[in-house]
Amino acid sequence: CHDLNGKLHEFDSTWRDAQCNDCSCSRSGMRCCTSFVTPSDYDEEKCVSIFNKETCTYKVVEKNDHSKECPVHAWVG
Repeated sequence: CHDLNGKLHEFDSTWRDAQCNDCSCSRSGMRCCTSFVTPSDYDEEKCVSIFNKETCTYKVVEKNDHSKECPVHAWVG
């Protein structure tokens, strides 16, 4: 399988791409899906979600103080 960057992957292999998608290659083709969940129910006036591409995770923190995490009541993914 060739990924979107043109890199060749062997059949029955798995990898995580630069956009945090988990991908796999089989004889029937290549499949990719997101590896992370997205926060969907939190106080958007007080808080902001920040995506970390190193860990492929979101953190929801107060807009005025990023050291304080906000509660998240629902995640989508």
